[in-house]
Amino acid sequence: MQSDEQLIKQAQAGNAEAFECLLDSYYDTIFRFAFKWCGSREDAEDVAQQACIKLARSLGQFRFESNFSSWLYRLVINCAKDWQKSQARHQSDSPNTDADQTIDVPYKDEPDKPILIRQLLHSLEHFADGMKETVLLVHAEGFTHAEVATILGVKESTISWRLHEVRKKFQSQFGQDI
Repeated sequence: MQSDEQLIKQAQAGNAEAFECLLDSYYDTIFRFAFKWCGSREDAEDVAQQACIKLARSLGQFRFESNFSSWLYRLVINCAKDWQKSQARHQSDSPNTDADQTIDVPYKDEPDKPILIRQLLHSLEHFADGMKETVLLVHAEGFTHAEVATILGVKESTISWRLHEVRKKFQSQFGQDI
């Protein structure tokens, strides 16, 4: 089995099989994160599809200066934001029928955490840019503040501040901490 670095280099050189192997390795991560961002299977499929297309088009830009997974999360976040903007004019206030579904969300000790995260993410729609992805990466994906700072290209103290602000807002809205 080839390493990610080997697959990436081969895919960058135009090897379709290498790209397919790379995509097979990371598709679950792409879809899972898109689902957490969107909250619906159908929307997550759209975002994941856009992310796969963007990955194919921009893989040549990956320079091995960071972990591939960090670069990929950033790509998926950008696709999710673009998708969200394109959907904003079509959104209605009707409840999402998939809102109570979860896919591979490992919260063994906290079964209510997916519901709390969805409530929080809904409330974050009106927060400043960067808050939603910070919360998802820390609380839904389990990354450390330092890892999220690397993925988002900001200082670790910025991640800590964002989470502090989100916790204050969540506490005031829902009466509980995240």
